[in-house]
Amino acid sequence: MSENPIDPSQTSAPPPPPSSEHPSGVSSDQRQWAMFAHLSAIAGAVLTSGVGGWGTFLGPLIIWLVKKDTMPFVDDQAKEALNFNITVAIVFFALWVLVFVTLGIGLLIAIPAWFVIGIAWLVFTIIAAIKANDGVTYRYPFTMRLVK
Repeated sequence: MSENPIDPSQTSAPPPPPSSEHPSGVSSDQRQWAMFAHLSAIAGAVLTSGVGGWGTFLGPLIIWLVKKDTMPFVDDQAKEALNFNITVAIVFFALWVLVFVTLGIGLLIAIPAWFVIGIAWLVFTIIAAIKANDGVTYRYPFTMRLVK
C-alpha cells in the first residue's frame, strides 16, 4: 500500500493576506492628519511668535475645523492639540501679566518658567505626534479642556 505524500490533515492553511488596516484600527489618513494636527503647532511657533503665540493653536484649529466631521480620530487629537496650545498660551500670557504687575521683577520667575514650559511643550508635542501616527489616543498633561 502506498502512502499519499500529501495528507490533507497534515497541511496548514495558507497565511492570511496582509491587512491594509493598522492594528489600532485607525486608517493611515486619520493617523497622518492627527499627527499633522500636533506638528502644526510647532510649525506655527516657528512661523509666528514662538511658543505661546497665536500660531501654535492656529494649525490645530484649522485641521480640527476641516476634519472634525469626517475623521473621528483627527477630531479628538486636533481638539487635544488645540486645548494644549491654548493652555500654554494662557500660561505664557499670565507670566507676562506677572512681569508687568511687578514692574519687571517678575522676570526672575517668568524667564525660567518660559524656558521650562517651552521645552516641555516641545517634548509633549513631539510625543503626541508620534502617538497619533501610531494610532494611539494621546492626552497632554496639565491641559484645560476648553474645546469639547
